[in-house]
Amino acid sequence: MRLKKGLEHSRGGFLARLVAGGWIRLRAVNSLKTMNVPCLRWVSGGFQRIGCSLLVSLASVVSAAGADPVPDAGGWRTLFDGKTLQGWHVSAQTGHSRASGNTTGGRWVVENGAIVGSQDIVGNGGIILTDEVFGDFEVVVEMNNDFGPDSGLFLRSTEDGTAFQAMIDYHGRGNLMGVYGEGKLGGKPAVMNFRFDGKVTDIVAVTNGPTPLLVKPESWAFFWRHGQWNELRARIVSNPPTITTWINGVKMMEWTETVKRHPDTGRIALQVHGGGDLTRQFVRYRNVRVKVLSPEGGG
Repeated sequence: MRLKKGLEHSRGGFLARLVAGGWIRLRAVNSLKTMNVPCLRWVSGGFQRIGCSLLVSLASVVSAAGADPVPDAGGWRTLFDGKTLQGWHVSAQTGHSRASGNTTGGRWVVENGAIVGSQDIVGNGGIILTDEVFGDFEVVVEMNNDFGPDSGLFLRSTEDGTAFQAMIDYHGRGNLMGVYGEGKLGGKPAVMNFRFDGKVTDIVAVTNGPTPLLVKPESWAFFWRHGQWNELRARIVSNPPTITTWINGVKMMEWTETVKRHPDTGRIALQVHGGGDLTRQFVRYRNVRVKVLSPEGGG
């Protein structure tokens, strides 16, 4: 039997295509982890089955997607491959892109294994979103931003940036991992338990959120490592949603909405804020991973 290059095959949990080196995975079809494929020999004009069988693990097949669609043992999978922005796209539809007439959504590139964002012209920011849509999930990013840019981790985002935001307002009066209603959510909620006090090493406690601050302000400079990679994590479940956030493994905020104001699903997004001049200051994110949850919030 002769199998031609370009043949697509959907057995065993993913769509695969024959190329000169063998099978290449295109995308997951279901949750199965293995598939039986024939042993093949390249001959002029196509592949020829030579009568044996090989069990191929999804994890060992080269993916054509930018990130790995296969969860690890803990249910986490990578959304950013560290090399390209495949699986992501930029939106200029938010209010942060008005300086360009909503024609561009900031500058987003990959540098040194990280997604790096900045304004592309003075005052013009925007968001970069996953192509994939999620419902209930946790997302983890490592962040090493300059102190100055206003950013955010958007949960269930629309193309116009309406989302529940895990705040990354990394500036002198900003906050990390409070919860904010972005875009058409009208700035509600806007809850946090600390803010910066002019410097990256100094914070003061704030009491407008339901979750107490578990990091003593005098310990902040040891807990948060400016200029290094810190881990930010956010979870959103149900609708009306409950949103929970963490910094370096310590719970920061938990907020539950009382009415449904936003769709059940949306994209994960990262933001560069509009306004000011942030063309020479940068946000940096790497090791972006997601864990899809059941509607009850479990894995």
